[in-house]
Amino acid sequence: VDDQSLIASAGNWLQPVLRHVASGKNVAKVDLYSALRTLLPWEHAHDFDALVPERLQVPSGSRISVAYPEIGQSGPAVVSVKLQECFGMDTSPRLVNGKLAVQFHLLSPGGHPLAVTDDLVSFFNGPYAQVRAEMRGRYPKHPWPENPWDHVATAKTKNRLNRQ
Repeated sequence: VDDQSLIASAGNWLQPVLRHVASGKNVAKVDLYSALRTLLPWEHAHDFDALVPERLQVPSGSRISVAYPEIGQSGPAVVSVKLQECFGMDTSPRLVNGKLAVQFHLLSPGGHPLAVTDDLVSFFNGPYAQVRAEMRGRYPKHPWPENPWDHVATAKTKNRLNRQ
């Protein structure tokens, strides 16, 4: 799909989007992903979802939005997720048949950036210890295990996790 093809077929895929905008829908909330997906034959739509997923499931079970590089830009896909939700994740996923790296923006329980990595194994085996030392006093209600490989991945506090 190139710019010329998209422009030539805009009447098919863009018209429904423009109707929503004309009816008062906020442009920022327009779902271009679904609109572009309609360009694919139905039998290939599943392939598209596997190659370029809209969300990535992390070990906690949460499905986190994936931000892709802008058209014409290079760089990794970005997933911003709370660090505790990635405990035990022993491989860093790659998308588009392994061609596109996923960069994790690991967040504190309060949603503040803690680390950026495209190699979770190296992060948990190295810098995690320093992050843990700094954050466990700041966020004592959340798990900060010494060994993140053996701890359950969670978005919950320690108390809510123990109640289950």
